[in-house]
Amino acid sequence: MGQTVFIPRELDANEPRVAASPDTVKRLAALGFGVVVEAGAGLKSRIIDADYASAGAAIGKASDVAKADVVLKVRRPGDAELKSYKPGAAVIAIMDPYGNDAAVAALAKAGVTAFSMEFMPRITRAQSMDVLSSQANLAGYQAVIDGASEYDRALPMMMTAAGTVPAAKVFIMGVGVAGLQAIATARRLGAVVTATDVRPAAKEQVASLGAKFLAVEDEEFKAAETAGGYAKEMSKEYQAKQAALTSEHIAKQDIVITTALIPGRPAPKLVSAAMVASMKPGSVIVDLAVERGGNVEGAEAGKVVTTANNVKIVGHLNVPGRIAASASLLYARNLFAFLETLVDKTTKTLAINRDDDLVKATMLTDGGKVVHPAFVKADQQPAKGQYVEPAAIPAKTMVADASPKKAAPKKAAAPKSPSSKPKGIA
Repeated sequence: MGQTVFIPRELDANEPRVAASPDTVKRLAALGFGVVVEAGAGLKSRIIDADYASAGAAIGKASDVAKADVVLKVRRPGDAELKSYKPGAAVIAIMDPYGNDAAVAALAKAGVTAFSMEFMPRITRAQSMDVLSSQANLAGYQAVIDGASEYDRALPMMMTAAGTVPAAKVFIMGVGVAGLQAIATARRLGAVVTATDVRPAAKEQVASLGAKFLAVEDEEFKAAETAGGYAKEMSKEYQAKQAALTSEHIAKQDIVITTALIPGRPAPKLVSAAMVASMKPGSVIVDLAVERGGNVEGAEAGKVVTTANNVKIVGHLNVPGRIAASASLLYARNLFAFLETLVDKTTKTLAINRDDDLVKATMLTDGGKVVHPAFVKADQQPAKGQYVEPAAIPAKTMVADASPKKAAPKKAAAPKSPSSKPKGIA
């Protein structure tokens, strides 16, 4: 009998996505796997058990995971789930390991080989496996839909016999994957769109989508991108100028969408309480970074807050999950594309090549140990040649930080010694 892939129902009440679709079930079977889907796993993503069964899956129960060689999930399994997992099983999911050391240790203790899909390197070979991009695309789209819903006015300009309805003004802060999709969606709906980012390359991307770019374009801005396409850390002077420009612009907007979020880092405060207070009654702010503390002062995770001046701050959690039917289809394809690289096509069995760059980048635990270099204990050195995840770009560099700054206390000058000499900078 071939090896088994198990797709469980997600236990988190706030997670409606599922890790397989009927299409990927067929593809998994073609790879030589037997596929078992827990009953009801796909219901919140509009996939009924009969659809999985028609694709070749067996419909099982939660305890069937004990026989699985591969477990495909959306979220990291909890302690209660891990008790049933077979030691040595490959577990592939969005592991969210930052700040969750105990959960990572539990994966190691369970003896599973855990892969964190959000660590997939952004290289050509892995584009079809990039869960951050596939889910951020949908989050950017849904952010505009949520903003338009709360705005409760028409977005496009409408010229009627009774008069003209002006187009809504939408401002996107952060032009990554989510930001670009938000721009495209808002433009399709007929809004007047502006966007900001500190990377010079973003200006051309914004213009290509028919939006207007907003940034302090001085000499520092022109050199604000590394060879790898990441944002460089900007000077305090630049951040102050960008924040001032942004503050003036936000006061005139109808909908603001903030997208500055870096895995493992607190979200930067891009929109201050003063900026929110300057907006017109009925305006809306959608904060896509609320799960990491939020870009907007006053945002609350999982809530829509209405301020004293009647501005709504939308802080929905798991935004891709708000369109789970679409998100699950894309996520399932990401998982299949990665799992396919772990399979020996001749024997049609799982054959993890630990020297493969994708494996090195994503493997979190293996053989009862935490093996990812970003999470091993301080006294453990990564093996020679082990992939080390690049340090995240400081979130504050994505867009100017608008959080209040406290003046640093002045230090008393140390008395000069006649024999002292200036010290060099290391």
